[in-house]
Amino acid sequence: MSKQNSPNPRVGVVLGSDSDLEAMRPCLATLDEFAIPYELRVISAHRTPNEAHQYAKSSADRGLAVLIAAAGGAAHLAGVLASLTPLPVIGVPIQTSTLSGIDSLLSTVQMPGGVPVATVAVGKSGPVNAAILAVQILATADPALRQSLVQYKARLAERVVKADSSARSGHA
Repeated sequence: MSKQNSPNPRVGVVLGSDSDLEAMRPCLATLDEFAIPYELRVISAHRTPNEAHQYAKSSADRGLAVLIAAAGGAAHLAGVLASLTPLPVIGVPIQTSTLSGIDSLLSTVQMPGGVPVATVAVGKSGPVNAAILAVQILATADPALRQSLVQYKARLAERVVKADSSARSGHA
């Protein structure tokens, strides 16, 4: 069951454009896997700057603990949010057709001192890693969630062990 737009979200997932939704589905699925309630918004740093400012400034008071901001191209959304909230912000640079996401990556990661944005990879692993990083942040104050992370990482390791066994037996 999706925890999207639940009454008490802990994570805000903000897309710079609705075209970013498909790339971010793995992030949302990962938050659902850990039963993390989240809200999903589409807010542009450039086209709706007033909404971006209001969202960032109200996020902590509304009970959010982490923001995940996904944007492509001139991807300033994460930086704008980070400049206006005390919450940790995770930037997801969206792959673009123009520069394969390098433009998004540089726009997201190159922040001035005092305005940190934790930035994940361009491509398929980025949205999942953004969700996992958000879960790790929340787990610092939640032992049960921390245990779920330990189990998740054990399952990842288990898959590699199985793949290695299969490769060594010639069944890869």
